[in-house]
Amino acid sequence: MVNDVVVVNHQLVCRFAKEDWGKQVLSHEAKVLEVVQRYIDLPIPRFEHLEEAFVTYRYLKGEPLSRNTLLKLSKTAQTRIISQLATFHRQLHSIPTEVLAQAGVSFSDAVRSREDWLQLYDDVQETLFPHLWRHQQTWIHELFRPVVSGELDLSYTPVLIHGDLPVYHILFNPESQSISGIIDFGVAGLGDPACDIATQLGNYGENIVQLMESDYPMLRDVINRARFWVGTLELQWSLIGVKYNDVSLSLAHIGWAREVQPVGTVFNPKNC
Repeated sequence: MVNDVVVVNHQLVCRFAKEDWGKQVLSHEAKVLEVVQRYIDLPIPRFEHLEEAFVTYRYLKGEPLSRNTLLKLSKTAQTRIISQLATFHRQLHSIPTEVLAQAGVSFSDAVRSREDWLQLYDDVQETLFPHLWRHQQTWIHELFRPVVSGELDLSYTPVLIHGDLPVYHILFNPESQSISGIIDFGVAGLGDPACDIATQLGNYGENIVQLMESDYPMLRDVINRARFWVGTLELQWSLIGVKYNDVSLSLAHIGWAREVQPVGTVFNPKNC
C-alpha cells in the first residue's frame, strides 16, 4: 500500500515510495533494519541501495507461513518453527532501548492508547453496528468491556515491535521446513509487544502461540493485552473498508484463526 514493488528475476527487490510520507517510512525502516540485523538470527531485508524514494535489497525466498501449512507439518517441524518464531520475537523485543534511541528509531504507527481504543469502540458502534447482527454486537461489547471498566491493564514498557506481521510477512522454506525470513519492517518502531503477539494469535491461534512461551518468556505478561488487540484487528479493517467503500479492506481477515481465549482467562500452556 505504501510502495510500488518490482521483483527482478526473483533476485532483487526494488521498492518505490508512492507518496512523500512513504519516503519517511523508507528512511525510518532503514534505521530499524540497521539495528535489527545485529540482534536477529532469522534473515531479514538488508538495504543495498537507498535513496529518498527508492530502495533495493536481495530477494528473500519463501512462501507465506499459513496456519494450515504449519499444522500439516510433522510435530518435529512444528516445534522447530514455533521456536524460531518465538526466538525472533524475544530477540526483537529485547533490543536495548538506548541502542534504538541512538539509531533514531521512533514509535510505531501501530501504537494505540486507551483513548484510541475507546474511540475505536465509539466508531464501531456508530459505523458498523447498523450492519451487524445482535450476537455480533454483543461480542464487541464483551471485547471492549475490560478496557472500558479499566479491568485490563494496558500499561507496558515500549520495545521494538514489527507492527505488521501477518502470515505473508513470515517466509517458509518447504524444503528445510523452517522459517526462511521475516520481511516488511515499514511499520516497525517502539510500541507494545502485545501488538506482535496479537498478530500471531490471529495467524495461528492461541494453542500454538502458548507453545512459544519457552522461547518467549514474556508471553504471560502480554497475553491478555494481545487477546484484546487481536479482537480489534478485523474491526479496524472493516471500519476502514466501510468508511472508504473498499470491500477488499473489509474482507482482509478472512482466513484469520479464531481460536483465542477471552481476556482474563487463566494462562496455562499445559492445557494445550
